Amino acid sequence: MISKTTITPTARLVEVFSAIQGEGLNVGTRQIFIRFALCDLRCHFCDSANTWNAPATCRIERSPGSRDFEIYSNPVPLPILIEFVERQNLPCLHDSISLTGGEPLLHAPFLRQFLPQIRATTGLPIYLETGGHRPEQLAMILPYLDSVGMDLKLPSVSGESHWQEHTKFLQLCHESHLNFFVKIIVSHQTDPVELERSALLVAAVSQDVPVFLQPVTPLAASEQFTPIPVLAPSPEQVLMWQALMKRFVKQVRVIPQTHKMLNQL
Repeated sequence: MISKTTITPTARLVEVFSAIQGEGLNVGTRQIFIRFALCDLRCHFCDSANTWNAPATCRIERSPGSRDFEIYSNPVPLPILIEFVERQNLPCLHDSISLTGGEPLLHAPFLRQFLPQIRATTGLPIYLETGGHRPEQLAMILPYLDSVGMDLKLPSVSGESHWQEHTKFLQLCHESHLNFFVKIIVSHQTDPVELERSALLVAAVSQDVPVFLQPVTPLAASEQFTPIPVLAPSPEQVLMWQALMKRFVKQVRVIPQTHKMLNQL
């Protein structure tokens, strides 16, 4: 008789910690962050290039907000990750759990098993931060999500181009009646033609989708992997771009990375 063995799902992590969300619709709320390793994009402005590859170890915060990290080996088994999150989940402290990265959707098979359990265990809503270029993987976990923040990548700023995938991604979010929004990183070299195309793309799904223009936070020279420096836009540029996009969508807000202002890195 052949016995069947159950393989415990695992994920490659960078860190698990408690912090204030600094971007998008959930700005200012307290979240448990699960930062997944691996990303298949190489955005010029990326401030998390350490997540592009899978490290041998990950950092897990002992107590929420204390930055007293312990080091554990990768990959992390699903039951152990649940324990890590439960450790952070003090009563009445957190508003939601943030899946971030890297690109969390590269772990979609793991998330499909993990998310129902962590929702039942913590009672917290699940928020996905994503590059918005993997609609097939999104479809795998949509029933277990409460909100989605989708980055729309402008080629002139990110060096990436995923218009078709972004369209499919937004349509899936809209059809699922999730709370979702679009975030667009803008820099001094943003192409207004791309912003108009972005606005039309969003409006084709719904004019009510909130759009956040996020002026890029300049990286130190040692952090950049492109020889062309990515600089913040001028106030005049941002005002012009907001007005341009509001011709097509109703909500266009300009919010920088507030966690950088709080020195919460």
